[in-house]
Amino acid sequence: MVHLKSEQELVRMRRAGKVVAEVLDLLREVVRPGVSTGELDRIAEEHIRSCGASPAFKGYRPSPSMSPFPGTICASINEEVVHGFPSDDRRLEEGDILSVDVGACLEGYYGDAACTYPVGTIGGARQKLLEVTEESLNRAIAAALKGRTIGDIGHAVESFASPLGYGIVRDYTGHGVGKKLHEAPQVPNFGRPGRGVTLQRGMTLAIEPMIMTGREEVALGRDGWLVVTADGSDAAHFERSIAITDDGPEILTPWTSP
Repeated sequence: MVHLKSEQELVRMRRAGKVVAEVLDLLREVVRPGVSTGELDRIAEEHIRSCGASPAFKGYRPSPSMSPFPGTICASINEEVVHGFPSDDRRLEEGDILSVDVGACLEGYYGDAACTYPVGTIGGARQKLLEVTEESLNRAIAAALKGRTIGDIGHAVESFASPLGYGIVRDYTGHGVGKKLHEAPQVPNFGRPGRGVTLQRGMTLAIEPMIMTGREEVALGRDGWLVVTADGSDAAHFERSIAITDDGPEILTPWTSP
């Protein structure tokens, strides 16, 4: 069931979203060759807790059969799509791209967002991937208007990225967000206009295109969490939490675009 948020609930979601955005902006200034993803994880957790919030991902387990996620951030490098474990043994190298997904819970409500960062100077193909993925997110948000549908959001991503030759991750989707980290409805990055759940005022969604330079197949790592491109191609991930309002989509996680 889709839960429509009251204005009082949106006030709390804005606060949680602000914490998440601050983390992503902070990490953008820290990402550089030689830094470990474990160090980035500690910086993120310290900031979240200093704001009176708690890390949304740390200890999270989607099902009893899965091990709890060990970090505050998901840190995924190059061909890693999402859910990479942060580690002191993973050090960033010149030319890498790093996708960071982060969530925070404050006053009982969640914020969720992601960015992909260049590490030092990156090649033209990787730079283009980042630009296409962020533009896919922007187009998806622009389509998130009251009275339109979930299919319109997914179509905005698919109709932009696919003709350019990029693959879309279809096995993992965006989602509702609010009192739970993952709520109804699912928000795929593909779809047909006018299909699916109708967008209503008070809906809050995490929209998150994951785009690949190669084929669309993905594979699951041995840890049961990490998702990688099946062909070893690069992947990027951008995400914002938004609210559907009478005046258009409101961004709840206002991280600064590079």
